[in-house]
Amino acid sequence: MLDRVSLRTVIIVAVALLLPLFALGWMTREDPANKPLLNILGGGFMVNYRIAEVYYGFTAVVQKPLPYGSIIEATFENPAGGDGLVVRTRVAADTNTYSLRSPPLRGVEAGKPYTVAIRVFDRQQTEVLWSRDMTFKSQVSDAIVPHQPLTVGPGYAKNPNAGG
Repeated sequence: MLDRVSLRTVIIVAVALLLPLFALGWMTREDPANKPLLNILGGGFMVNYRIAEVYYGFTAVVQKPLPYGSIIEATFENPAGGDGLVVRTRVAADTNTYSLRSPPLRGVEAGKPYTVAIRVFDRQQTEVLWSRDMTFKSQVSDAIVPHQPLTVGPGYAKNPNAGG
């Protein structure tokens, strides 16, 4: 029976089977044009009582190719008041994951939302390519953070100036 099957018949059957599968794949694909430039994986507040620091930040993954030298900028709301705290990083060819965090903070209140404005600029910072605002809440107040680091140095030696 196999000797009666021609190459033409095999090709027609293969195309007939693959065509619906290809059409199904095309209909269910995610269009890259609809993806945002960045996907924010997560973020929040970090409290390191050992070194007496509180900061917040996020991690972002590049979803679509960005022009070389583009700038990712985050403006963190300052819990102590005043101007926002601006942090920038340039997009490089060797990575697609970026973590941005605020400088150390004071004045953080538990449960209060703090805003981060995230923007992606072109190389010259003349055009905003993408933007998003997010809010983060701390679960604890920075009142639990000592005024001086409890430890110093790479070995976490006790800080002689910390008292107690």
